Amino acid sequence: MAKLWAGRSSGQTAQAADDFNSSIRFDSRMFREDIRGSMAHARMLGAQGILDPAEAEGLVLGLSGILRDLESGALSIDPTAEDIHMFVEQVLTERLGELGKKLHTARSRNDQVALDLRMYLRRETDEISALLRELLAALCTLAEAHKAVILPGYTHLQRAQPVTFGHHLLAYAMMLLRDLDRLADCRKRINLSPIGCCALAGTTFDTDRRMEAAELGFDGVALNSLDGVSDRDFCVELLAALSLVMAHLSRFSEELILWSSWEFRFVELSEDYTTGSSIMPQKKNPDMAELCRGKTGRVYGDLLALLTVLKGLPLAYNKDLQEDKEAVFDACDTVRACLGVMTPMLAGMRVRADRMLAAAREGFINATDLADYLVGKGLPFRSAYKVSGELVAECSRRGCVLETLPLEVYRSFCPEIDAGVYEAVDLGNCVARRKSLGGTSVDNVEAQLAFVREKLNG
Repeated sequence: MAKLWAGRSSGQTAQAADDFNSSIRFDSRMFREDIRGSMAHARMLGAQGILDPAEAEGLVLGLSGILRDLESGALSIDPTAEDIHMFVEQVLTERLGELGKKLHTARSRNDQVALDLRMYLRRETDEISALLRELLAALCTLAEAHKAVILPGYTHLQRAQPVTFGHHLLAYAMMLLRDLDRLADCRKRINLSPIGCCALAGTTFDTDRRMEAAELGFDGVALNSLDGVSDRDFCVELLAALSLVMAHLSRFSEELILWSSWEFRFVELSEDYTTGSSIMPQKKNPDMAELCRGKTGRVYGDLLALLTVLKGLPLAYNKDLQEDKEAVFDACDTVRACLGVMTPMLAGMRVRADRMLAAAREGFINATDLADYLVGKGLPFRSAYKVSGELVAECSRRGCVLETLPLEVYRSFCPEIDAGVYEAVDLGNCVARRKSLGGTSVDNVEAQLAFVREKLNG
């Protein structure tokens, strides 16, 4: 394909240089954005009298035909083209002749690629946000169904205090709500149009950048042409937000992996989202959760790659910026794939409430409640803490738990203890009493569910 930038030079480059320079293999996914951006540009040129309105309409019709043919498969993207922008313009010129060469008036590939990328990432952000909402809805359904199921909460991966499974699940819902907020905030900065900044300095033509931006659904325009073509903050910001999404999915995946092990058996993952072993017939491997955990590193790497590209670039556009797309495309693809697996995996998961409760009855996770009970009897907290620890040690020696330790043994450690101690250390009561805002009581879980659903419906 002939180089549309030929003129000052012959436009001839070595094949190895062409291959190295080409971005068509990854930027071709932006063909819709490129064509729609060009249609808006043609209309603006016609409205401003820079082109004859009939010429502008001819360009729009020609571009519409290219879009239609690409979507139907009647036209295939040439893999030897330098990039998607050159490919579209070349086909347009082949179909319309000299008129096709007028499309690039008052713009550059620099602002054109920035426009395409912002439009593409705007769509990706919306699609990822929709998938996050689906995952949040699944979490709410699961939390509602298990809002009173007791399991041990952990710190340092040691059994700590009793919580409800619904409360535990809603911790992830809160993380994902913040992810939604970050994506929405990031989208505001994505949604500013760079078209009309041209190569770096603007143009001598009397363009209407705001008209073009409004037609393409942008909230405003980049106000400095140098910044407009060289800004990739929005890519970095999106990658940072996606990295946090993956951090949350990875943490959740780790718990699913632990919970589904024979050591825990808190949940059973559906066979639809597990695999077997090629040699061990008893195995049921949580591969989908493991892949979500593993793919987190890809997205972190994409973020670091783009930060490194940007750190030493002088203004304005440099070819280094071509490296932005593979990183951000990969991150978007990865997050979408992980969200697409996580939601149905949760929906098909069996919760073992019996195993959770059995685990909660071990490990003395009601020891803090015993200390609180002793504080109610007048002991200073530190004294109550010491007595509780001594009673736990006594239970360990006897091979029993606090719920079954005889009252006379309790009283030998602290005469203030009475039969009310058994109500204090009952696991159901331990959970029900945690009514402080954000706590694990069923009432609190219901309030948290209402908050999450209000955010989703807002």
